[in-house]
Amino acid sequence: MAAAVTTSLESGQHLLVQAGTGTGKSLGYLVPALVRLVRHPGERVVVATATLALQAQLATKDIPVAVEAVEAVTGTRPAYSILKGRGNYACLLKVREGVGAEQDSLLGGEDVVTALRARGADPVSVVGAEVVALREWAEGQASARGVADRDDAPTHTAAAWAQVSVPARECLGVQRCPFGSVCFVERAREEARVVSLVVTNHSLLAVDAMQEGAVLPPHDVVIIDEAHELTSRVTSAASLELSPQQLERTARRALPWLSDELGLEFLETADLLRGALDEAPVARVEEGSATLEALGRIRDTCRHVVSALGGGDGKDVDRVQCAAAVAELFDVTAAMAVHGDQDVCWVLDRERFGRELRQAPLSVAGLMRARVLAERPVVMTSATLTVGGDFGVSARSVGLSAGERVEHPGDLLPPGEEPDDRLAWAGIDVGSPFDYGRQGILYIARDMAPPRREGISGDALDEIARLVEAAGGRALGLFASLRAAETAATHVRAACPDLTVLCQGDAQLAELTRRFAAEPETSLFGTLSLWQGVDVPGETCELVIIDKIPFPRPDDPLHVARQQAVSAAGGNGFMSIAAAHAGLLLAQGAGRLIRRSSDRGLVAVLDPRLLTARYGSFLRASLPPFWTTTDSAVAISALQRLRETRP
Repeated sequence: MAAAVTTSLESGQHLLVQAGTGTGKSLGYLVPALVRLVRHPGERVVVATATLALQAQLATKDIPVAVEAVEAVTGTRPAYSILKGRGNYACLLKVREGVGAEQDSLLGGEDVVTALRARGADPVSVVGAEVVALREWAEGQASARGVADRDDAPTHTAAAWAQVSVPARECLGVQRCPFGSVCFVERAREEARVVSLVVTNHSLLAVDAMQEGAVLPPHDVVIIDEAHELTSRVTSAASLELSPQQLERTARRALPWLSDELGLEFLETADLLRGALDEAPVARVEEGSATLEALGRIRDTCRHVVSALGGGDGKDVDRVQCAAAVAELFDVTAAMAVHGDQDVCWVLDRERFGRELRQAPLSVAGLMRARVLAERPVVMTSATLTVGGDFGVSARSVGLSAGERVEHPGDLLPPGEEPDDRLAWAGIDVGSPFDYGRQGILYIARDMAPPRREGISGDALDEIARLVEAAGGRALGLFASLRAAETAATHVRAACPDLTVLCQGDAQLAELTRRFAAEPETSLFGTLSLWQGVDVPGETCELVIIDKIPFPRPDDPLHVARQQAVSAAGGNGFMSIAAAHAGLLLAQGAGRLIRRSSDRGLVAVLDPRLLTARYGSFLRASLPPFWTTTDSAVAISALQRLRETRP
């Protein structure tokens, strides 16, 4: 991998690297990147990750190790820093200007939070104490000339963090803010401008692309880790949302500066949107609909409010920030009201908060191609980048075409002036240190009936109970819906009363995964967040259960629109979108089983379509090469033997 990355950086050619779990892919790209920075002073490399966990691992473990090794060999120590979005840093204006009554206690803020939680205080009191603790911490960071990063903050809720941070749109800017000279965000950006290696996230990379390089410092190379997540993270960064609650909250905030007539008109936009959404189908918004008409009226009202709020002297901070919030609503409603063929706008029904509008780009390939890939070499890596055994799906999703692919890293296209020369790419699978054929079994329940829309079947529930009992717990259940996970958990608890089964929703997910890791005979059942977010090596996870092939919901407007677009262009929409999505998730889910070379276990897929459907071979090609069986008795016997031979 290091050799391929080195060649890619030297040739300027893009590279997709599939590097299985346990490969050490962080070092596989960090070492070539750091060596290049030593040899080319003045260049800068940006590394983008999907998760905060990997970002923290890079910052605290992998990068320091690589930097020390490079310094030992070359005598030069490259400098690095972490850069996140504005909302991840405390805002000194909110911390200092928003301070309320002093906490009437000799205890510090963190101690107050702990004491209040211990005696079961009401949530409002806890949030208030959290805010005090966060302000004390932020002031400490300011005194020490540190960066008040949320990941380093005292324990807090989202509500408390909102009291000490500011959305990007509402920031006054360095020139107007009284604390601009000591701003934590600006300090983090200053650090990024003077180092040669910057670690950020997919979302900030996307925002930088959309704002034409205004967020990240100038850079010469981009390395994208967890690249299987890239398109969904970029899509999220480019998406819009609008709810009646947003409109009402912002309207009430603006009332002090508006005339009675305009204030009432602004407040009524919330009811206008709520009424339109209640009458609309939970589907894609069509041209000429009442929803689009309502959006046009809301947009016009927001325009009038922005004009009214802009009439002050600019010294009223609350007014300036409120005007920015309304301007953002104007931009969102304007974009939704005139959305074109390349945008998908739809009505979403939320379980707790009612309906809202969402809008997302039909594809992010054009953005990535024009603003990221066309300007510098990009290396993308993940444990799961091939779908159906091929890099094509991943490449197309980010804007690379099959015609630009070369056989081997370094095999450049002939030189020329055409821009596509800079979009040549290669794909390489560096394999895995694991012997999947010996370490794991794939059990496909061929004799089981295909999954039903009505919910998980009784036969599937009985099979899950038999498998979990044979494994003595130690199971991770990955389900297509929370209802299926809850039903299965209830069934297994009744069938195996001596075993502990945790289910997503029983507590915070972090607490559930901590217990799952700490209590080997405990099982954990859940949905999408567990398919990719659980890394528990060892005997705690010796059985992974997948109840059905994780196709996207057939009523998901964005996936439906993307399938239709592929079909309209002459492609196979189902295979390119739905099957590719399922293959990627299957690979991620099955990858939870083997996390180190001593792990053993079984992946059970209770969906016979993996064998019987025409697309089954495509999906199976996305999975690790486990030894495979369709016999339930063989699977259960294997789990029992594993249990009996465990030290």
